Amino acid sequence: MPFVNIKLVDGVFTPEQKHELAAAITDVMVKFEGSEAFREVVWVLIEELHTDGWHIGGRPFEGPRSLMQTLSNSKDIYESIDGSPTTRAEFAKVMPLKQ
Repeated sequence: MPFVNIKLVDGVFTPEQKHELAAAITDVMVKFEGSEAFREVVWVLIEELHTDGWHIGGRPFEGPRSLMQTLSNSKDIYESIDGSPTTRAEFAKVMPLKQ
């Protein structure tokens, strides 16, 4: 039996949206299993986790403000990369750890 576990930040989706998500995931699993017969044995568990347990970039999650900060940090980092590194060693060379 396929089992899909989805973890979300608490309160992001309504119950109706979670039901729609579970139905869509079930459809995907049936498509990849190759038979409609699998529909009744696809299990989807949606777990909602409290925001105090989430961290992004080593900092506590603070909702949309955290997401915007993370996107800004990512953009700043992306723009500071010199060249086109393709390996971990190359990335480490152009983006050394902060001291």
